[in-house]
Amino acid sequence: MKVTVENKKGLNKDLKVFIDKETMNSYMDEKYEEIKGSVNLKGFRPGKVPKEILKRQFGKAVFGEVLDKVLKETSTKALEENKIKPAGQPKLDLKTYGEDKDLEYVLSVTELPKVEIKSLENIKFDEYTVKIDDSETDKRIKEIAKNQPNFKEVSADTKAKKGDLVSLDYKATVDGKDFKGSEGKNTQLTLGKDLFLKGFDEQLIGVKKDDEKVVEATLPENFPEKELVNKKAKFNCKILSVKQSEEVKIDDDFAKNLGAKDLKDLKTLISKQINDEYKNSLDQLSKNQILKEIEKIKIDEVPENLVEEEVKVLSQGMSEEEAKKNKKDFEEKAKARIKTGLILNEFGEKNQIKVSEQEIQAEVQKQLRMMPGQEKMVMDFYQKNPSALASLRGTVYEEKILNLIKEKGKANKKEISKEEAEKILKEAHKHDHDHEHSHGEQKKETKKKSPTSPAKEKKPTTKKAKSKVAVKKTKKVSKK
Repeated sequence: MKVTVENKKGLNKDLKVFIDKETMNSYMDEKYEEIKGSVNLKGFRPGKVPKEILKRQFGKAVFGEVLDKVLKETSTKALEENKIKPAGQPKLDLKTYGEDKDLEYVLSVTELPKVEIKSLENIKFDEYTVKIDDSETDKRIKEIAKNQPNFKEVSADTKAKKGDLVSLDYKATVDGKDFKGSEGKNTQLTLGKDLFLKGFDEQLIGVKKDDEKVVEATLPENFPEKELVNKKAKFNCKILSVKQSEEVKIDDDFAKNLGAKDLKDLKTLISKQINDEYKNSLDQLSKNQILKEIEKIKIDEVPENLVEEEVKVLSQGMSEEEAKKNKKDFEEKAKARIKTGLILNEFGEKNQIKVSEQEIQAEVQKQLRMMPGQEKMVMDFYQKNPSALASLRGTVYEEKILNLIKEKGKANKKEISKEEAEKILKEAHKHDHDHEHSHGEQKKETKKKSPTSPAKEKKPTTKKAKSKVAVKKTKKVSKK
């Protein structure tokens, strides 16, 4: 194989690839040997069909398969030997080809630019830790205690009031007749919440233990027995108990009920929980700072084909007029995104960052925990959408790259109060909002992502080039 690289200036290159006919014939001979043992032709024993007969019968199909294989192998090898990483799909133009002929073709490719990543090892960013005041921890624990139900039964002559827990048995009728689901045993209602039937609770205010009370209520629109919808029902209620809420005592027992060893341990856990709530958002600010620093790194030329693809993504869902109006802005944004993506990918490759299946599954599990009750829907989504799983892999890959850059970079460590953290996050949110608004953004992003990065599974660092054969594919060889 002989390869000549043309157009050495700039990112667009043409590779002239030449394979002599002797080499092509050897590939053809290999293929004939491969099919010889499985071809059945009348008058010949299996494995004994002469090559000339095979050539007459299957020559066109064999050449089609051999050509496809040689183009794929040689185009990949040509790129690797010349250390060219293609930005997108190379184009292949066949010049000379055919049985018992030399093969010559031109591979037109846009090369990824050379990227300098040394400066990433000294990148500067702010790293925050939030100092949580003891009073803040105590306030959070009191809020938890307030939301913990703590009802105690009152004396038999105490009347139920709003906020009390009333337990009752009931039997209901409509027009004097029983109906399906008309009985309830030990039903518990917190008066005032109106969670059973509209207006039911308020009729129980003033009842005492062992009282019998008739309550009237209208059956709702979603009542299972459709013929009874919007009909008035009478509920004969027997009051079993009346309980009033008591303030929860914050002590070691309270802490143990929440899974802590004691109250001191609970305070430590709650303090960490509050810190973590801010830490995630502040860490994202640090990563955004890193991404902004990366944007300052110079790349001489950004591949135009990648810019075009990214502009299409940015203008998705827009009218033609709108897209045209925003084209210049989108091109600038696309270049910035692609540049950052190229730098991140180069850093990831140089540091041999990989994403394991376990890490992908851990990320899926994290999402499942964030959406309780919708686990099946989330799992189905990823199982039916391989591209979504690939995008998730990209997100994890990007996260690992940014974390390693943070480790190697120079952190300006700052300990701040909760109030300072809130102020910083508020200002950052306002800045992002103003920035999006001034650029006419159509899609609101929940967090800043690096452009055309692995997070979108648009990694431009393609290792192998898939060749597009510019000839009609011939039918595969039948081995029957």
